[in-house]
Amino acid sequence: MATFHKVNIQEIKHETANAVSVVFEIPENLKSAFHFTAGQYITLQTQINGEEIRRAYSICSTPNSGEIRVAIKAVENGTFSVFATTHLKAGDVLEISEPEGRFLLNTAANKNYIAFAAGSGITPILSMVKTVLETAPTSNFTLVYGNKTVADTIFYDELNALKESFSNRFKLHYIFSREEVKNQLRGRIDKSVTNYFVKNRYKETSFDAAFLCGPEEMIHEVSKTLENNNISKENIYFELFTTSEDKEALSEVKEGTTEITVLLDDEETTFTMQQTDDILAASLRNNLDAPYSCQGGVCSSCMCKVTEGKAVMVKNSILTDGEIEEGFILACQAHPTTAKITIDFDDV
Repeated sequence: MATFHKVNIQEIKHETANAVSVVFEIPENLKSAFHFTAGQYITLQTQINGEEIRRAYSICSTPNSGEIRVAIKAVENGTFSVFATTHLKAGDVLEISEPEGRFLLNTAANKNYIAFAAGSGITPILSMVKTVLETAPTSNFTLVYGNKTVADTIFYDELNALKESFSNRFKLHYIFSREEVKNQLRGRIDKSVTNYFVKNRYKETSFDAAFLCGPEEMIHEVSKTLENNNISKENIYFELFTTSEDKEALSEVKEGTTEITVLLDDEETTFTMQQTDDILAASLRNNLDAPYSCQGGVCSSCMCKVTEGKAVMVKNSILTDGEIEEGFILACQAHPTTAKITIDFDDV
């Protein structure tokens, strides 16, 4: 279960006109709880206009830095992101969860890593880049980073400084969709761009792992292209901004009711829910403190297990086929399809 801690904001830094990075002041007695692996995220929680809001943000600092820093980019009509980029200030108090997530960097000697990031997808990738450069001196990192313009590019100066400091081990390439920049590509990260780097620019390099973070269409296209260039699927890791709905799964969601029993924190609660409702929303309405973060099927905070009955997920980019076979689901995307169902949040 996610545990939230009230902490002070130590620093707010404006990275672009609509993006900030936020450093949290972690008390000494909580520092071990906030140890993390590059690529992980924390969940931020606060009250906005009387409503409890939770959002997940990737950590952009490194484990060795002793710092918990996240980047937040304002999105149109984004309740929390707009609030964070316009109202938060040093000294404010937020509740944050301990680090979690499956988008993980495993450093090793003599490895070649490549990453493709778009927009705020740079956040976990920056942590990975810096971790490799700082802790794996015989490994190299290549980054392809897409944005609309230079002004929209989060961590632009920091990345350029890393390129200067680690010129032999860090290769940095920008691609801009709305601006012509000398010696940089114009367009978006797609099949042709991916092929340009792995088949041409770095045709003599064998990449051991690839990390992708950005929109779903980009992730799928880059993943397929990398597989076609002999990078095994097992070595391609990704994190999505959002994920699309599974139309086949949606067709299985019917009108009707289900008697659901939820095991949470060693307590069982039974209630009746609509099958058109998702299990997380129904649990929260019944005053259960079920874990959640993104509510979009792209994190693993609400992962739980079906121990009786069946459910169907309308979105999933996180769980493996093996985990699904074992009965694991994402509660925010799962709808019951049987008259009775039992869900276990504790056996995760």
